[in-house]
Amino acid sequence: MKLASLEDLYVDELKDLYSAENQLLKALPKMADAAHAKTLKNGFLKHLRQTERHVERLKKVCAEMDVPPTGKTCKAMKGLIEEGQEVIDEDADPDVKDAALIAAAQRVEHYEMAGYGCVRTYAELLGKKQAARLLQQTLNEEGATDKTLTRLAKRINVAAETGASGNGKKADAKNRKSVSLGKKLREAIGI
Repeated sequence: MKLASLEDLYVDELKDLYSAENQLLKALPKMADAAHAKTLKNGFLKHLRQTERHVERLKKVCAEMDVPPTGKTCKAMKGLIEEGQEVIDEDADPDVKDAALIAAAQRVEHYEMAGYGCVRTYAELLGKKQAARLLQQTLNEEGATDKTLTRLAKRINVAAETGASGNGKKADAKNRKSVSLGKKLREAIGI
Protein backbone atom coordinates (compact mmCIF):
# COMPACT_ATOMS: atom_id res chain seq x y z
CA MET A 1 0.00 0.00 0.00
CA LYS A 2 1.37 3.38 -1.00
CA LEU A 3 1.16 6.02 1.72
CA ALA A 4 0.17 9.03 -0.37
CA SER A 5 -1.85 10.84 2.29
CA LEU A 6 -2.42 11.12 6.02
CA GLU A 7 -5.55 9.03 5.55
CA ASP A 8 -3.49 6.26 3.94
CA LEU A 9 -1.15 6.34 6.93
CA TYR A 10 -4.12 6.36 9.30
CA VAL A 11 -5.58 3.23 7.70
CA ASP A 12 -2.18 1.51 7.66
CA GLU A 13 -1.67 2.26 11.37
CA LEU A 14 -5.18 1.06 12.24
CA LYS A 15 -4.44 -2.24 10.51
CA ASP A 16 -1.17 -2.49 12.41
CA LEU A 17 -2.99 -1.98 15.72
CA TYR A 18 -5.65 -4.50 14.73
CA SER A 19 -2.94 -7.08 14.11
CA ALA A 20 -1.21 -6.16 17.37
CA GLU A 21 -4.39 -6.50 19.41
CA ASN A 22 -5.25 -9.86 17.84
CA GLN A 23 -1.76 -11.17 18.60
CA LEU A 24 -2.19 -9.97 22.16
CA LEU A 25 -5.48 -11.86 22.47
CA LYS A 26 -3.49 -15.07 22.03
CA ALA A 27 -0.62 -14.04 24.31
CA LEU A 28 -2.49 -12.73 27.36
CA PRO A 29 -3.92 -16.11 28.48
CA LYS A 30 -0.38 -17.55 28.37
CA MET A 31 0.91 -14.66 30.46
CA ALA A 32 -1.91 -15.14 32.96
CA ASP A 33 -1.10 -18.86 33.23
CA ALA A 34 2.58 -18.08 33.81
CA ALA A 35 1.95 -15.45 36.49
CA HIS A 36 2.47 -16.48 40.11
CA ALA A 37 0.75 -13.58 41.90
CA LYS A 38 -3.03 -13.79 41.82
CA THR A 39 -3.31 -10.02 41.31
CA LEU A 40 -1.08 -10.27 38.25
CA LYS A 41 -3.04 -13.22 36.83
CA ASN A 42 -6.27 -11.28 37.32
CA GLY A 43 -4.74 -8.17 35.75
CA PHE A 44 -3.77 -10.09 32.62
CA LEU A 45 -7.26 -11.60 32.39
CA LYS A 46 -8.88 -8.19 32.86
CA HIS A 47 -6.71 -6.80 30.08
CA LEU A 48 -7.70 -9.73 27.88
CA ARG A 49 -11.34 -8.63 28.18
CA GLN A 50 -10.32 -5.03 27.43
CA THR A 51 -8.32 -6.17 24.42
CA GLU A 52 -11.42 -7.88 23.04
CA ARG A 53 -13.19 -4.50 23.24
CA HIS A 54 -10.19 -2.80 21.61
CA VAL A 55 -10.48 -5.17 18.64
CA GLU A 56 -14.20 -4.38 18.35
CA ARG A 57 -13.52 -0.63 18.42
CA LEU A 58 -10.91 -0.97 15.68
CA LYS A 59 -13.40 -2.94 13.57
CA LYS A 60 -15.96 -0.18 14.08
CA VAL A 61 -13.50 2.59 13.13
CA CYS A 62 -12.48 0.71 9.98
CA ALA A 63 -16.09 -0.13 9.07
CA GLU A 64 -17.00 3.57 9.18
CA MET A 65 -14.37 4.13 6.48
CA ASP A 66 -15.41 0.98 4.59
CA VAL A 67 -11.93 -0.58 4.85
CA PRO A 68 -11.10 -4.00 6.26
CA PRO A 69 -8.93 -3.93 9.42
CA THR A 70 -6.99 -6.96 8.19
CA GLY A 71 -4.09 -7.28 5.79
CA LYS A 72 -1.10 -6.28 7.85
CA THR A 73 1.06 -8.06 10.42
CA CYS A 74 2.40 -5.99 13.27
CA LYS A 75 6.02 -7.07 13.41
CA ALA A 76 6.73 -5.02 16.53
CA MET A 77 4.04 -6.81 18.53
CA LYS A 78 5.24 -10.12 17.16
CA GLY A 79 8.70 -9.34 18.57
CA LEU A 80 7.33 -8.15 21.91
CA ILE A 81 5.28 -11.32 22.26
CA GLU A 82 8.30 -13.46 21.40
CA GLU A 83 10.21 -11.72 24.19
CA GLY A 84 7.26 -12.36 26.52
CA GLN A 85 7.30 -16.03 25.56
CA GLU A 86 10.99 -16.19 26.49
CA VAL A 87 10.02 -14.94 29.95
CA ILE A 88 7.25 -17.53 30.20
CA ASP A 89 9.68 -20.30 29.24
CA GLU A 90 12.37 -19.12 31.67
CA ASP A 91 13.15 -21.27 34.71
CA ALA A 92 12.91 -18.55 37.36
CA ASP A 93 11.88 -17.85 40.91
CA PRO A 94 8.10 -17.15 40.79
CA ASP A 95 8.46 -13.55 42.02
CA VAL A 96 11.29 -12.88 39.60
CA LYS A 97 9.23 -14.33 36.74
CA ASP A 98 6.30 -12.11 37.73
CA ALA A 99 8.60 -9.08 37.70
CA ALA A 100 9.81 -10.08 34.22
CA LEU A 101 6.23 -10.61 33.02
CA ILE A 102 5.34 -7.11 34.19
CA ALA A 103 8.31 -5.66 32.32
CA ALA A 104 7.26 -7.51 29.15
CA ALA A 105 3.65 -6.39 29.57
CA GLN A 106 4.66 -2.76 30.08
CA ARG A 107 6.68 -2.82 26.87
CA VAL A 108 3.52 -3.94 25.10
CA GLU A 109 1.45 -1.23 26.78
CA HIS A 110 3.91 1.49 25.83
CA TYR A 111 3.90 0.31 22.21
CA GLU A 112 0.10 0.35 22.16
CA MET A 113 -0.10 3.77 23.81
CA ALA A 114 2.21 5.20 21.16
CA GLY A 115 0.16 3.64 18.37
CA TYR A 116 -3.21 4.73 19.73
CA GLY A 117 -1.94 8.23 20.42
CA CYS A 118 -0.86 8.55 16.79
CA VAL A 119 -4.07 7.21 15.24
CA ARG A 120 -6.23 9.27 17.59
CA THR A 121 -4.36 12.40 16.44
CA TYR A 122 -4.70 11.39 12.79
CA ALA A 123 -8.46 10.87 13.30
CA GLU A 124 -8.76 14.33 14.84
CA LEU A 125 -6.83 15.94 11.96
CA LEU A 126 -8.97 14.09 9.42
CA GLY A 127 -12.20 15.24 11.10
CA LYS A 128 -13.18 11.76 12.24
CA LYS A 129 -14.57 12.78 15.62
CA GLN A 130 -16.32 9.51 16.51
CA ALA A 131 -13.23 7.50 15.63
CA ALA A 132 -11.03 9.87 17.64
CA ARG A 133 -13.33 9.39 20.64
CA LEU A 134 -13.19 5.59 20.37
CA LEU A 135 -9.42 5.60 19.92
CA GLN A 136 -8.99 7.93 22.90
CA GLN A 137 -11.10 5.55 24.99
CA THR A 138 -8.73 2.72 24.13
CA LEU A 139 -5.71 4.93 24.77
CA ASN A 140 -7.10 5.75 28.22
CA GLU A 141 -7.54 2.05 28.99
CA GLU A 142 -4.01 1.24 27.84
CA GLY A 143 -2.68 4.01 30.09
CA ALA A 144 -4.69 2.73 33.03
CA THR A 145 -3.33 -0.78 32.47
CA ASP A 146 0.20 0.57 32.44
CA LYS A 147 -0.42 2.37 35.75
CA THR A 148 -1.86 -0.82 37.25
CA LEU A 149 1.21 -2.74 36.14
CA THR A 150 3.42 -0.10 37.75
CA ARG A 151 1.53 -0.45 41.05
CA LEU A 152 1.88 -4.23 40.90
CA ALA A 153 5.57 -3.91 40.07
CA LYS A 154 6.20 -1.87 43.20
CA ARG A 155 5.13 -4.86 45.27
CA ILE A 156 6.28 -7.73 43.06
CA ASN A 157 9.71 -6.28 42.30
CA VAL A 158 10.39 -5.93 46.03
CA ALA A 159 9.31 -9.54 46.56
CA ALA A 160 11.58 -10.64 43.71
CA GLU A 161 14.51 -8.69 45.15
CA THR A 162 14.03 -10.05 48.66
CA GLY A 163 13.28 -13.63 47.67
CA ALA A 164 9.84 -13.50 49.26
CA SER A 165 8.55 -16.48 47.28
CA GLY A 166 10.39 -18.77 49.67
CA ASN A 167 12.58 -20.73 47.32
CA GLY A 168 14.05 -22.59 50.30
CA LYS A 169 17.44 -20.85 50.39
CA LYS A 170 18.56 -19.22 53.61
CA ALA A 171 19.60 -15.62 53.30
CA ASP A 172 23.21 -14.78 54.03
CA ALA A 173 24.13 -11.49 55.73
CA LYS A 174 23.87 -9.53 52.48
CA ASN A 175 20.46 -11.01 51.68
CA ARG A 176 19.21 -10.31 55.20
CA LYS A 177 20.17 -6.68 54.69
CA SER A 178 18.25 -6.65 51.39
CA VAL A 179 15.22 -8.19 53.09
CA SER A 180 15.36 -5.47 55.73
CA LEU A 181 15.63 -2.77 53.07
CA GLY A 182 12.84 -4.42 51.09
CA LYS A 183 10.63 -4.46 54.18
CA LYS A 184 11.29 -0.76 54.78
CA LEU A 185 10.51 -0.01 51.14
CA ARG A 186 7.24 -1.99 51.30
CA GLU A 187 6.25 -0.10 54.46
CA ALA A 188 7.13 3.21 52.83
CA ILE A 189 4.89 2.54 49.81
CA GLY A 190 2.14 0.97 51.88
CA ILE A 191 2.22 -2.67 50.83
